[in-house]
Amino acid sequence: MPHSKDSVLTTRATAELLGVAVSTAQLWIENGAIPSWKTPGGHRRVRLSAVKRLMQERGLVAPAASAPAPAVASSTEFLPSATAAYPVPHDEAQRLLALDAARIVDTPPESVFDRLTWLASQATESPMALISLLTAERQWFKSRLGVDAPETSRDWAFCSHAILQDGLFVVEDAARDPRFQDSPLVTGAPHIRFYAAFPLLDADKMPLGTLCVLDSEPRRLRDREVRSLRELAAIASEEIQRRVRR
Repeated sequence: MPHSKDSVLTTRATAELLGVAVSTAQLWIENGAIPSWKTPGGHRRVRLSAVKRLMQERGLVAPAASAPAPAVASSTEFLPSATAAYPVPHDEAQRLLALDAARIVDTPPESVFDRLTWLASQATESPMALISLLTAERQWFKSRLGVDAPETSRDWAFCSHAILQDGLFVVEDAARDPRFQDSPLVTGAPHIRFYAAFPLLDADKMPLGTLCVLDSEPRRLRDREVRSLRELAAIASEEIQRRVRR
């Protein structure tokens, strides 16, 4: 297994670090000079350590004006937990690598995402809305409305269930649902009773998190509210995809 502090790079990021054309980096990757693997969508990914090794072997020096290397992942944030107390997708390791590559976790607030949570709240008449991203340890909120905490433990995340399916995930009354009735988010603030979410997908259809709405009262969504939430989640997904350099 690669070192836990070994960033994942796209082909373009690799080229920038090496100071070569993207086509040159692609050639080195394809002929095995830089070890790589393919995502489910067919995109090549490499490890920062492999690029540094090639630079040492060939005496290459990254240009001073090149973009800085991506931030290094924490020791366990983007590695699957061996003792997870929450449900995980069958491809959780690949999903976490995709989230690491998106480089969006722990970034500052952005108005485009704040607008989407506001619109989701308005469209569904929900007092709370979140754009939640799931690392192995946390659900971190890129945007939040009506919720004070910037993140929670992954063990508490309703969103861990939501990313297991393609479409809408709904909990009409969490206090009566054995999966959630003992959750600290139900028994304590923000006292969630209702939850509805659509997954946020990268370009390879990997679920990185969700756009979700919440209420402290049991309820259901009407058809037009479901449609609105679906469309807003698609926009949020596209915004995340724009941040991934290929």
